[in-house]
Amino acid sequence: MFEGMDLGNMSKMMEQMQDKAKQMQEQSKNLQLTAKAGGGLIEITADGTGEVIDLTIDDTLLEDKEYLQILLISAFNDVSQMVEDNKKSQAMGMMGGVNPFG
Repeated sequence: MFEGMDLGNMSKMMEQMQDKAKQMQEQSKNLQLTAKAGGGLIEITADGTGEVIDLTIDDTLLEDKEYLQILLISAFNDVSQMVEDNKKSQAMGMMGGVNPFG
């Protein structure tokens, strides 16, 4: 099964991939992704790892709890999708553009 394969070279390649993954993870911490809902009444900013680092709520929403909840859910979902898309993009970059996600 492993005939003709240079396991030392393979080990080196795996080490390089791990180093690159660590670098990308560090870069993700510095990346900021922002989603808005309600025409900008809600704004959520997350870093590339998915941690929410800022939330802005327009004062006019404080009197309408139901609308506020809807907009918060929408903005959270949007920023979460942005984080996932960024992670997939980074993974594809690491693998030389081969798309394992379909």
